[in-house]
Amino acid sequence: MLSALLLIPLLGAILVGCWPGKLTSKLAKNVSVGCLLVNLAVSLYLLTQFDLTITGLQFQESLPWLETLGLGYELGLDGLSLPLVIINSLLSLVSVYASDDDTRRPRLYYCLLLMITFAVAGAFVAQNLLLFFIFYELELIPLYLLIAIWGGPQRGYAATKFLIYTAISGILILASFLGLVWLSGSSSFDYSATMGHGLPWIQQAVLLAALLIGFGIKIPLFPLHTWLPDAHVQASTPISVLLAGVLLKLGTYGLFRFGVVTFSEVWVDLAPYLAWWAVVSVLYGSLAAIAQTDMKKMVAYSSVGHMGYVLLAASASNPLSFVGTVFQMVSHGFISALLFLAVGVVYKKTGTRDLTVLRGLLNPERGLPIIGSVMVLAVMASAGIPGMVGFISEFIVYRGSFASFTPQTLLCLLGSGLTAVYFLLLVNRAFFGRLATTKNQALEQDPVLPVVTWQDRMPALVLVGLLFMFGLSPSWMTRWIEPTTTSMYEAMPIKLELSSAHLATMPLENPSTDLASCSDEDCAL
Repeated sequence: MLSALLLIPLLGAILVGCWPGKLTSKLAKNVSVGCLLVNLAVSLYLLTQFDLTITGLQFQESLPWLETLGLGYELGLDGLSLPLVIINSLLSLVSVYASDDDTRRPRLYYCLLLMITFAVAGAFVAQNLLLFFIFYELELIPLYLLIAIWGGPQRGYAATKFLIYTAISGILILASFLGLVWLSGSSSFDYSATMGHGLPWIQQAVLLAALLIGFGIKIPLFPLHTWLPDAHVQASTPISVLLAGVLLKLGTYGLFRFGVVTFSEVWVDLAPYLAWWAVVSVLYGSLAAIAQTDMKKMVAYSSVGHMGYVLLAASASNPLSFVGTVFQMVSHGFISALLFLAVGVVYKKTGTRDLTVLRGLLNPERGLPIIGSVMVLAVMASAGIPGMVGFISEFIVYRGSFASFTPQTLLCLLGSGLTAVYFLLLVNRAFFGRLATTKNQALEQDPVLPVVTWQDRMPALVLVGLLFMFGLSPSWMTRWIEPTTTSMYEAMPIKLELSSAHLATMPLENPSTDLASCSDEDCAL
């Protein structure tokens, strides 16, 4: 079944690329949507067949490939990769559905989108280090071309910067994988969490440092983030949705999967410094977002801040914080995708994203009231309003990390407050007041904006439903995550000493149930 996740988008890309005769943009889009609907159905089928009592890999597939190089076709799915596989299938479908019906060069465009879906799915289920690296690199060229060809005025600069940064990331990750296999004396790249346990501390430290920088570029963390705002601003809306919602998770997934348990001795020693790195990334991203006047750039910097929460949770290294690590990945995927969709509709209908000129978009008669409402809901979720998925993910992260790193957690809480500040500035400037989309328009005549079609609204409304679904019933996600993350924690030969006896004895059998049933006073941060 896991091979089907890879073959469906791959065959879809081949079908679109080799379609006989003239292929219109509308037909290419419909074929791509059909392929991705089947892919999403396969992902959901795997969800229904997933056994929660098994903490290890499921649906495993193994075929010999290049045995002399230690490369095998090894696939597997667990509670860490399952939610990311599903969000990849969903947001890939959203990206294709949200693409314009008259996209230029549709054959190449949709072929590249399907190739990204194929590569990302392969990375999430690969259980061979070299196979993971191959899939990790496969998405590089398609995304580069999608930005360079269909991007904004500065697309060449942004695409080249993305290519250089990601190439450096790949080099460091490959060097770490090669070093791990060589130093451990293994003859295969098949991943085992115990590969690095017998290595000297200094060797583990060098290998982990390469992974931290390599995946830190992809996440991205400060100061390795500078490619991201440029890429987002120049990329089209569907590409930004895919980039923020899925591709950044390759960095957090890779660091969590291959760094925390494999090099747990060094990870525990470096954990306080990694937590401070998370604080810097969170606060920098938040403060940089406040300074922006471009809506898309503001959302891009917010991603830098919110991905820092993932590093904070992973640094805390306890069962609850590990659940928060994965929950925050999925939460950020939904929220960032929704934000970029809403910003994309605003730009499409007004021709600008400049917060110094946009006003009154919530106008119920001539503005964008539904999209404006969607934006307000997305902002509330990102700011951690109770009842939405952003609150649950941040609550689990903070509760899991507070006992281990109290000062760092409190400073990251400040970052959550700054999130409310910059998104309040965005909503207040762009959506309230008298309707205007140019500097002089409000003084001359109220504009009448083009009607937003249901094609523009539908993907956003689906994501809004998911924000509330997982926000009101987080157990629907945590029940899949917790068995795997708990086994990962138990597999660590060296564990971080907690500074709070309360957290060490806190029941973790079903943290989501505690979150769903606690009173407002108990749940207060």
